[in-house]
Amino acid sequence: MQSITIKGSKRESVGKKATRVLRNADKVPCVIYGEGEPVHFSADEITFKPLVYTPNVYFANIELDNGETYNAVMQDIQFHPVSERILHIDFYQLNKEKPLNINLPVKLEGTSVGVRNGGVLRFPNRKLSVTALPDDLPDFLTVDISKLKIGDKFFVREFDEEKLTFNHPGDMVVCQVRTARAAIVDAVEEEEEGEEGEEGATEGGDAPAESGGDTPAEE
Repeated sequence: MQSITIKGSKRESVGKKATRVLRNADKVPCVIYGEGEPVHFSADEITFKPLVYTPNVYFANIELDNGETYNAVMQDIQFHPVSERILHIDFYQLNKEKPLNINLPVKLEGTSVGVRNGGVLRFPNRKLSVTALPDDLPDFLTVDISKLKIGDKFFVREFDEEKLTFNHPGDMVVCQVRTARAAIVDAVEEEEEGEEGEEGATEGGDAPAESGGDTPAEE
């Protein structure tokens, strides 16, 4: 998995007053958990934009001004309810020998046969929770939708990822191709129009002519 470098400063004071001072200076208070005592640090808010404002998932290489370095993954983030500024970030320190739970993005490849035939692609689960060792985690999960026809679904159990454990039921739908509502309405209207046409032909069509007028004289 790809990583982003975060350069910060270790925090000696972690009280509310110190935290307020950091935020007023456009810095984000952070903490690293996982191995030993928690490590408190801060970094410029702009530093976290490539890590936070993206659908992708990255490891963080945290480099502190005292020479300490940590490999971690973002575990939790808090935003201001009004301004949406980053208020605090929790990181989890990586251990190559310990499995990690993480949400990986799902990317679709190809063009569905069903979509080309008028179907609609539904993609309800764009991220999936998996467990694996850090070195075995891919940047994202891939689904080839080129063979999906109208009515077809791609389930979690269809992923070919031996080193990953999916934290979802195997029958959970990742994506599917459904019949477009417009196509259903058009088909119903065409069917109804066809039935009306048949009824009209039966009720208003030419009736069989009755015999009348001069009839041939019997010999």
